[in-house]
Amino acid sequence: MESSVKTYIQDSPIVHEHDEEGNKQYGFIVFLLSESVIFLSFFAAYAATKLTTPQWLPAGVTGLEVKEPIINTVILVSSSFVIYFAERALQRHNLWGFRMFLLLTMAMGSYFLYGQAVEWSGLEFGFTTGAFGGLFYLLTGFHGLHVLTGILLQTMILIRSFLPGNYDNGHYGVFATSLFWHFVDVIWIILFILIYVWQ
Repeated sequence: MESSVKTYIQDSPIVHEHDEEGNKQYGFIVFLLSESVIFLSFFAAYAATKLTTPQWLPAGVTGLEVKEPIINTVILVSSSFVIYFAERALQRHNLWGFRMFLLLTMAMGSYFLYGQAVEWSGLEFGFTTGAFGGLFYLLTGFHGLHVLTGILLQTMILIRSFLPGNYDNGHYGVFATSLFWHFVDVIWIILFILIYVWQ
């Protein structure tokens, strides 16, 4: 009886399922959560400093111009819908639609960075101009770095779309890039409220 049980166990293959794509998705979500902690610490520092600093705005500055940042915000947030359409096109095996929507997303992100650069060039204060100046450039600059990273990731998946059969076995890279882009957009909405609305 004992030998038959041993034989049964030895002859029965034990299958270990390994969901590599699922593990990658989980790992990337953990990465975004860690990024969220960094941004949340910046948000908390901004709010605490603003509430405890008597002279918050730099001398001679009465507030920030909101018109252009609103336009940039609308463009960046709208790009989240555009990259979603890119994902949908790829799921339908429409590579040209995927490329078109991805290029449009990249253009919208680039316009946002251009608009931020124009805003920075016209400001009357710098990085070392008080607590507000330092936090303003730190927060918007750190976010801008994430936008640039998102555009570079989109460039990579766009190039990979020209490799024959590259997306036949899954779209993990596209999923991760799209999720990162949505994350960047949500972070900007919070930043916009903190910096431009709460003046």
